[in-house]
Amino acid sequence: MTSRTSTGRTPNARVPASRPAAARAWVRLPSGRRLDLLDPTPFDWTDEDLAIGLARTYRWGGHSAWPLPLSVAQHSLLVLALRRQGSGTGLSDAFARRELLHDADEGLLGFDPISPLKPFLGEGYAAVAARLGAAIAGRYAVPAWTPEEKRAHKRADRIAAASEAMHVVGWTRTEIRQTLRITEAPVDFDPLAGEPPWAPWPADLAAERFLAALRRLMPPA
Repeated sequence: MTSRTSTGRTPNARVPASRPAAARAWVRLPSGRRLDLLDPTPFDWTDEDLAIGLARTYRWGGHSAWPLPLSVAQHSLLVLALRRQGSGTGLSDAFARRELLHDADEGLLGFDPISPLKPFLGEGYAAVAARLGAAIAGRYAVPAWTPEEKRAHKRADRIAAASEAMHVVGWTRTEIRQTLRITEAPVDFDPLAGEPPWAPWPADLAAERFLAALRRLMPPA
């Protein structure tokens, strides 16, 4: 008769290795919902969560010549305003929503790396950002870019970056061209009509304005 241990196992019997748990990267959002950054779904956050996240995520590494840093929420509204100004035919709600949400993944991730740093963050970061972007596109019915629309968007985004660099961070026009290598020129007039112009908004105000814009652009329920 084969002896057994108190656990019921045969002595020296091989115990199957436990299966590794699937990787998870949970964050708890202001609404109380949980979001797995590695496996997001379109139902994991509220609109308010997204607005707050974007308002608390900062451009330019959080550096600013003003008392406050510039949020991604305010940047998103700036890009939308510039695209509307540059469009001869106007933007549909769907296209405007796409502009507003172009950096929305950063609000869920809570991180906006400066552009020259992104290639050094590797494929893992790019994959996480892409999964979040896909979940956002699914939730908000964001249409895919055509090549022409993408070029128009990138131009508005670069004008926004040049303008922020000068008016918010303090780079000169020459430094913007030669050091930052942004070819588009900054605009002088603040399209968001800030008071004072170009001043970064407090996070609660940025969240409020982003959320209001998002709700105006959503299709009827």
